[in-house]
Amino acid sequence: MSAYENRYWWSNDGIRLHYRDYPGDLAKPPIVCLPGLTRNAREFDDVARRLSPDWRVIAVDLRGRGDSGYAKDPMTYVPLTYVQDVEGLLGELGVDRYIAFGSSLGGIVSMLLAGTGHARLAGVLLNDVGPDLMPQGLSRIRSYVGRSNTWPTWIHAARAVAEANGDVYPGFALEDWLAMAKRLYRLNSAGRIVLDYDMKIAEPFRVPGNEAGPDMWRALDVLKSVPTLIVRGARSDVLSAATAARMAETLDAGEVVTIADVGHTPTLNEPEAIAGIDRLLARVAV
Repeated sequence: MSAYENRYWWSNDGIRLHYRDYPGDLAKPPIVCLPGLTRNAREFDDVARRLSPDWRVIAVDLRGRGDSGYAKDPMTYVPLTYVQDVEGLLGELGVDRYIAFGSSLGGIVSMLLAGTGHARLAGVLLNDVGPDLMPQGLSRIRSYVGRSNTWPTWIHAARAVAEANGDVYPGFALEDWLAMAKRLYRLNSAGRIVLDYDMKIAEPFRVPGNEAGPDMWRALDVLKSVPTLIVRGARSDVLSAATAARMAETLDAGEVVTIADVGHTPTLNEPEAIAGIDRLLARVAV
């Protein structure tokens, strides 16, 4: 049997969207996983397999990624639209309390979701993201997002991923890069290995200000009493140590876990991240 079921829902503008549903204890709030800008539901597979079946895990493909449909209007590839999409899923599932795990862009969406219904959030994990984003990291991401490459084999793709991300994960071996490639890429109908997202997601992201919401510190403040784990890569060029510390000071129930020798973003498979996630879930009222 598969570890999860593939399920779908429809956006307000008629896009068929996909999520992985990992089974878990229905008496507990489900964990809704929201991936980074160029990532997809596969990003959370290890996390979901570890936590299921104690927790139900819903790993979302945002519009334009993975098995979700592509938008006709690329300017809908913005956080506020992703919030509407996730709200639609929560409504369809009848979820009144949940835990949000958000990596990078997914963390921005998680903070914005708090503003639409913070009472429903039982806990939040923000993976290497905060209200203030470092400009050098944003510039680096803008330099590669939307640039299409194809590869003849998975090994070629893995080597390309390693070349682009060696500073982020200096401890990775070839098998780690291969696993990462299989989460970032897919096999197309011509038998080539290609990135698994709509290249047009880059269009709004290249406009400064479209990477987040208008006032993300106010969005974070809504989480003041919600158990929150902030995971930061020590080598991150997106979330600074100072911003992470300020976030923890803002929150009544916030904890910062720093992952040594990792950049943007931690995989959440690191021992420190695993321990932090377990502490977060232990603080969630079920």
